[in-house]
Amino acid sequence: MGIKGYIHSFESFGTKDGPGIRFVLFLQGCPLRCLYCHNVDTWDISDRKFMMEPEEVMHEILKVKGFIKTGGVTISGGEPLIQPDFVKEVFKLCRENGIHTALDTSGYIFNEKAKEVLEYTDLVLLDIKHINPAKYKTLTSVRLEHTLEFAKYLNSIDKPVWVRYVLVPGYSDDEDDLHEWAKFVSQFKNVKRVDILPFHQMGQFKWEKVGKEYKLKDTPTPTREQIQKTEEIFKQYGLNVGPFKLPKKEAK
Repeated sequence: MGIKGYIHSFESFGTKDGPGIRFVLFLQGCPLRCLYCHNVDTWDISDRKFMMEPEEVMHEILKVKGFIKTGGVTISGGEPLIQPDFVKEVFKLCRENGIHTALDTSGYIFNEKAKEVLEYTDLVLLDIKHINPAKYKTLTSVRLEHTLEFAKYLNSIDKPVWVRYVLVPGYSDDEDDLHEWAKFVSQFKNVKRVDILPFHQMGQFKWEKVGKEYKLKDTPTPTREQIQKTEEIFKQYGLNVGPFKLPKKEAK
């Protein structure tokens, strides 16, 4: 029996997880416990919706190959590097079929198997959720050091990266922290883009559904002014900041 992946879901025409229109595969399992997670139902690997072999996933991808030819395939989660062998095999098949690959990761799992996955990865979408170690642990429940080492390794192999930053009022919007974050990220020549992701409440119902306490239920979505201020700080360090969108109900 071949390798099987623990799958949460997939999206055939994703537009938020890398360049172009993409087939997005969401894997099950994550070691982080982010307070604002909007995929809390992916945490426990045993809660997978179904299991698939890499060839079965590729069969689904090829059904929409004509639509994703200017985009590609993104594997997200959860944390996809919990299942490195499966991710590597899917990405190998993508490469054989001329399909661009992107890995959406926290960078927390940094080992030899992760490095093997990166050999078949065209773009990394790296979440650096905070630059202050104590605040990072409050937000995620894990240590920051692994992610910073992962970022440094990506730079050493010149792997193209888009860095993502979730802006959460009261947690990740301190201006001194934003300056330190931008200073760290700006040292890497392989960072092609930075995306500011405004916090939203759209995942709250999932916490209620799985019976977990949602501690950010009273946290507001950042205002347009707060996002623009963050963008200004990042640009001071020469970072290429991608366009942001407020959730529709918050947009003005």
